[in-house]
Amino acid sequence: MLRIAVPNKGSLADTAHEMLAEAGYTGRRDPKDLHVIDPVNEVEFFYLRPKDIATYVGSGALDVGITGRDLLFDARMPGAREIEALGFGESTFRFAGTPGRFADLADLDGARVATSYPGLVDGFLDERGIAVDLVPLDGAVESAVRLGVADAVADVVSTGTTLRQAGLEIFGPVLLESEAVLIAGPADAPGSETLLRRLRGVMVARRYVLVDYDLPVALLDDAVRIAGGIESPTISPLRDPEWVAVRVMVSRKEVNRVMDDLYGIGARAILVTAIHNARL
Repeated sequence: MLRIAVPNKGSLADTAHEMLAEAGYTGRRDPKDLHVIDPVNEVEFFYLRPKDIATYVGSGALDVGITGRDLLFDARMPGAREIEALGFGESTFRFAGTPGRFADLADLDGARVATSYPGLVDGFLDERGIAVDLVPLDGAVESAVRLGVADAVADVVSTGTTLRQAGLEIFGPVLLESEAVLIAGPADAPGSETLLRRLRGVMVARRYVLVDYDLPVALLDDAVRIAGGIESPTISPLRDPEWVAVRVMVSRKEVNRVMDDLYGIGARAILVTAIHNARL
């Protein structure tokens, strides 16, 4: 059986569980369950702390897992590798310090840097030849400078509001653009390709919709320029030989603009249908 590590809590957990369910797997029903077998799909799920998943997978104890790219880098497990970005749980890591004290990365040399991701930060700075005194914390990193335990912090940034409220200023380059990823261990395990193919199908279904519409044949080239689809649209004849029915995949984010543009050139009976799963 394929042994899959899944976050048991935290920001990645719910969406990871939803994706696996949409991919056809049967996971836990009770949040207290730490181990579930899905005999139909020949997989075992192990529900673990997100921070530990890269360690279990990288050691070969488990075959694959879902975790954050930040946690994968932080674990620094040579045997663990990213095989697919999953399109949720996005975050950005930046440095921040007292306004005016730090202009660029080199100013951190010899400073105290507080972070919840010491492995990630140490690896980033070590590659650039910058030595700091790391202060590992488990949360509320933005308070470290005000409380005097650090000179700067390295933390997740979305809008930067939390850091500004703590009296800090972002500086230097981005440490990492993170999101949820599927990771694998040192060896390719049987069943991992099926899991990857299914998760890709779920991601396609989440990103795209099907658009159907009727259109005069003479306007077909214009319509294809508006929405060309993944490969090309499906064209079907109608009873009126001067009209055709068109079906095309469209990005969910762009669908309303595409509908407006299609209607503007003469398309009618425009319908949008959700995709529940896909194989491309």
